[in-house]
Amino acid sequence: MSQQNKIIIITAPSGAGKTSITHYLLNKYPLLAFSVSAATRQPRDGEQDGKDYHFMSAEAFEEKITAKAFVEWEMVYEGKYYGTLKSELERIWTEGKTPVLDIDVHGAVHVQQKYPNDSLSIFIEPPSMDELKKRLQSRGTESAESLAARVNKASFEISFSHHFNKSIINDDLQKACAEAEQMITNFLGW
Repeated sequence: MSQQNKIIIITAPSGAGKTSITHYLLNKYPLLAFSVSAATRQPRDGEQDGKDYHFMSAEAFEEKITAKAFVEWEMVYEGKYYGTLKSELERIWTEGKTPVLDIDVHGAVHVQQKYPNDSLSIFIEPPSMDELKKRLQSRGTESAESLAARVNKASFEISFSHHFNKSIINDDLQKACAEAEQMITNFLGW
């Protein structure tokens, strides 16, 4: 890996704001590029293959695992695989850009372990578990059971925050975006 091949990892429990912060950074800096993850789930309304995710069958995903095509992968929920393809990072580096990975906590730990000197990992924390629960409820996409499962998973994921280079408490989105921006521009020497 050359000096220019750096990676930005943004991770958080579901509902903490990592996607909003990622979008802010990608819109502001054209030299950052979204790393499109692979997933075995079905596309949601408006999602496009190759733009939001590389959608594939579980069989195709498992073939890529066997071929060692992933930087990281895991079964995030029962029967649902997610991962970061090596080819996706190579595509972005070939364009002369820095990949931004918006991935779950376990995947972020794996990428950071593989690229300890060339990655910046930022953990986004909710201000409180109560606030996180409110954010997830406001989406209107969770059943009582799935909401409870996500909140429990988030509590567990927050216990990993010390594994990352930086941590941001997202109690004010503008402030959290500015903090992330400062960390990234320092890391990339901009």
